[in-house]
Amino acid sequence: MSNIVRDSDVVEISEPPYFSFGEKVKAKRVIRNDGTYAGKEIGEVLARKGEIGYVVSIGTFLQQFYIYGVEFTESGNRVGMKRKELEPAKPRDEEDIPLPGVPSA
Repeated sequence: MSNIVRDSDVVEISEPPYFSFGEKVKAKRVIRNDGTYAGKEIGEVLARKGEIGYVVSIGTFLQQFYIYGVEFTESGNRVGMKRKELEPAKPRDEEDIPLPGVPSA
């Protein structure tokens, strides 16, 4: 009846999103246009491995995955990506180091 191919049996949306709005993330691999990015050729690089971006939107796909809209600062592209394509830009347990002379909140 349906020809939808799912790449996982996991239903991510049963849990809260892994990344949050404004979070600094980086691409785990090169991301190329699969034909869904307007104004770019199919196969054109949208984000390079390790490129830093910020989560600007969170949506869902196939009632299974979260899709994170990531604005990449170097390329200027805004790309929809799955969790498996992203990682936090810094370890989650790493705290921001306060500036000298500035009281911490």
